[in-house]
Amino acid sequence: MEKGELSKEQRDKVAFITFIVPEFALAYKMSTTQAYHYLKQYGGWDYLLEHWWALHTDNKFYALKDLYQVCYENGGMR
Repeated sequence: MEKGELSKEQRDKVAFITFIVPEFALAYKMSTTQAYHYLKQYGGWDYLLEHWWALHTDNKFYALKDLYQVCYENGGMR
């Protein structure tokens, strides 16, 4: 692998994150920017970065529900 080149796992992680954040925004009726800030504020972003591998193998509905639940447990009120 050359310098600056992403591994397959890194590419998969980026692909999943760029898929799931807009889906979260759509599901919870907010802009993608608002969704990103919401996830950051209420712990969903850290959860997503740590558990993306498990989340990406799950049905989209359950992945979104898990992200929502993490945020809710950390004070999110949407």
